[in-house]
Amino acid sequence: MYILLWLLFGAIVGYVASLIVKKNHRMGLVSNILAGIIGSALGMWLLDLLELGKPDTFSIEGFLVSIGGAVILLLVISAIRRRL
Repeated sequence: MYILLWLLFGAIVGYVASLIVKKNHRMGLVSNILAGIIGSALGMWLLDLLELGKPDTFSIEGFLVSIGGAVILLLVISAIRRRL
């Protein structure tokens, strides 16, 4: 059951992040899910690295941190692709 929640959460976070960086027309469902899950982990890791504390997993703060991490991930991927 929890894996379905993570997939849904990842899809929503990845979709919102792709809208923010204007890459949604190039991303599919699997890419949105991966960007959301990896972006969530990246956002939480950055908060931990900066010692700002961690929000609860399924909360508004956690959702915003996850979107921020996914946006950073998509921007880094875009920058790498431009260089190649």
